[in-house]
Amino acid sequence: MALDATARRRWFGALVLAVALAMLIAGQTVLRGGLSALGFMFYWLVCLVLTGLAIVVALRDLRALRRRNLEEQRNLFQATLKQIATEARTKPRRQVPPGPAEPGHTVGKM
Repeated sequence: MALDATARRRWFGALVLAVALAMLIAGQTVLRGGLSALGFMFYWLVCLVLTGLAIVVALRDLRALRRRNLEEQRNLFQATLKQIATEARTKPRRQVPPGPAEPGHTVGKM
């Protein structure tokens, strides 16, 4: 079963975010005080990069979602206009009863 681009992007974002969260939990519990200064810097830099990557993936997904919604709205608008035009061509026009010829004319005046 092949995944489309949106599903792959979401799975990748979820995986990266899960790894960053696991690193955060491990860094605050198990590895607290156990890392050298250089190891501490490298560890948290990797965690920061993974978090940033998750944010970038989420923003790209948001942009793709927005583009898809705009396209659906445009298609719906065009379909509605076509439907209105088709109905206007196929429906018989309503006959308007003749009205008074002059604006001051009143009907049934005694």
